[in-house]
Amino acid sequence: MQRKRITDAVKTILGDLIAIPSTDPPGDTTAICAYAADRLAAAGYATETLSRAEGVANAVGRMGEGRPSLVFNAHADTVDVGERANWRTDPFAATEVDGRLHGLGAGNCKASMAVQLWLAERIAEAGGPRDGEVVFTFVGDEERLGPNGLAFLREEGVVRPDYLVLGAQTECQAIAAERGVFWTRLTARGRAAHAGDPEAGDSAILRMMRLIETLRRELDPRLTVRRRGGHKSTMNIGTIRGGHNTNAVPSECMIEIDRRTLSDEKVDAAFAEMRAALATSGEAEESYSFEFLTGTNGFASAADAPCIAAFHRAIEQTTGAPPRELIAVGASDGRYFADDGIEILTFGPGAAHEGHAANESVPLADLAPAAEIQLAVVEELLGLG
Repeated sequence: MQRKRITDAVKTILGDLIAIPSTDPPGDTTAICAYAADRLAAAGYATETLSRAEGVANAVGRMGEGRPSLVFNAHADTVDVGERANWRTDPFAATEVDGRLHGLGAGNCKASMAVQLWLAERIAEAGGPRDGEVVFTFVGDEERLGPNGLAFLREEGVVRPDYLVLGAQTECQAIAAERGVFWTRLTARGRAAHAGDPEAGDSAILRMMRLIETLRRELDPRLTVRRRGGHKSTMNIGTIRGGHNTNAVPSECMIEIDRRTLSDEKVDAAFAEMRAALATSGEAEESYSFEFLTGTNGFASAADAPCIAAFHRAIEQTTGAPPRELIAVGASDGRYFADDGIEILTFGPGAAHEGHAANESVPLADLAPAAEIQLAVVEELLGLG
């Protein structure tokens, strides 16, 4: 009965959240963060809504003071609907089908947001943290890997966590390690000419092919053997653009590369490694350029660290099964804190493959355990009342 009450309460909040559009584009989180701030304020939290980019609102609720600081986070923005015809239900109406709640953002990341709002209210009802502070943050700009959400709150000193718990689809398991990620742009240059006389030109596309082959030849053998547990060091060419007309030799070609690093690899060193590999291509230095676009290091917290250990105990107590090791495929906003020497983990209901797709859904059976586990962690780390 207790679990049903929790499930029903979280489901109601989740239904409210799904009904508030927060798609990126345009990435406007004003309305959904106002909803969160109102609930936090009504529960007794000191709240503020902060923004440095138009439409990207970030709601913060704080209770208690001092150390340790336990910060919960969930991003309030979602991907776009995509092809509406692919949806069997209204993306902006929570619809229950066969034990699952469907709707845009149901899993990524509004289910975690709903659970955290429920958690915030239960903490307040219990009298707040006995030691330290608990902070809830609901932010935008996550889906575009942008700097105006949780990264902004960190830069402004609004949050200075000892423990950071990020909502994510982790099947109610605690993921304490995440790869770093950075994006680069490689631009090859050539000389335009008529396609009827290609030898009069210098094809940027052919140069790019040689540069790509160099990267693959030099880096693939190295990355293949770089593993840490289930994590792999990877490189992926995500976009390629070149040429303007079929009947012309192209003067420019550009690719953008996604590079994932292990938690013990540093982004700066990995970028330098790619640059050094390109230098072995034999192409003239002035014939191409290689730029760093954005990126952050990965993180890994020890299994016996206080917050991680508290989650493991709560998972086993709540589910009756030992915690399982899951591998994070994507990147969270936790990456902005990777070099801060704090404990970082992701946790929440649902599975990663259930987000970012038409007919997105979350299992209702995950909602109450996710709530109970996190409440037990708060009680262990901070105490209540």
